[in-house]
Parts: sequence; C-alpha cells; structure tokens
Amino acid sequence: MNTLQCPIKVAGLMQIILVAGSLLIPKLLNWKKELSIVAPLIRQMFWTYAGYILMTNLSFGVLSFFAPEALSDHSLLAAAVSLFIALYWAARILIQFFYFDRASAPKGWIYFWGEVGLVAMFVFFAFSYLWVFYSNIS
Repeated sequence: MNTLQCPIKVAGLMQIILVAGSLLIPKLLNWKKELSIVAPLIRQMFWTYAGYILMTNLSFGVLSFFAPEALSDHSLLAAAVSLFIALYWAARILIQFFYFDRASAPKGWIYFWGEVGLVAMFVFFAFSYLWVFYSNIS
C-alpha cells in the first residue's frame, strides 16, 4: 500500500459513514412537513436531486475504500477523478458558507456540532483528494 492509499481508504470510509448519517437528515430537518407545501413536481425533483447526491457520495466512498490503488496509480484517469472529487467537496464547503441561508437552520447543540463535524469532513475530503490529485500529476 503506497502512502496515498491509506488516506484514500479513510476518506472512502468516512464518505460511506456520511451517506449512512445522511439517511437521518430528512427526519432531523422534517423534510416531509417542509416539502408538503411545494408542488408535487418540485418535491419529486428535490427527492431526485437528494438521491443523486447520496449516490454520488456513496460512489466516491465505495471507489475510495475498495479501489484506492486505482485513484493513486498516477494515470490521467486517477488524476482527473481525484481532482473532480476534490472540487466537488470544495464546492460543498463554499455552498455551506456562501449560499445556504442558515438563519432558519434548527438550533441546538446537536445541530451545531453536526455542522462542525460535516464541515470538518468536507475539508478533509477536499484536501485529501487535492493531495491525491497533486501526487498523481507529480
């Protein structure tokens, strides 16, 4: 196992855990009630997008955990995929702080520490895959 494969596997496992935890988000944020006031098409689109995000995160996790050598073999594909994943998570950080209106976010220690934990994971993912990208092109 090369020096990149361990952090790739850790990031993969963390993304799989993130996906598992994400299954609680609809209940914690009361999506059923919140989405009941929008048109059915909007609700269906929302759930579709949420599913795509969930499956993308799961795919990143499965690929990273079970095939870290494929992401660290210095190929053009490994570089491109690792850069894509890094940019995906970097964009998620920017969205968190510059787009989301957190004024209406639920209050309480569990939500505060949940956000801290999520942002820490996103930062770890972005920097880890950026490092993998850099290593792949070096």
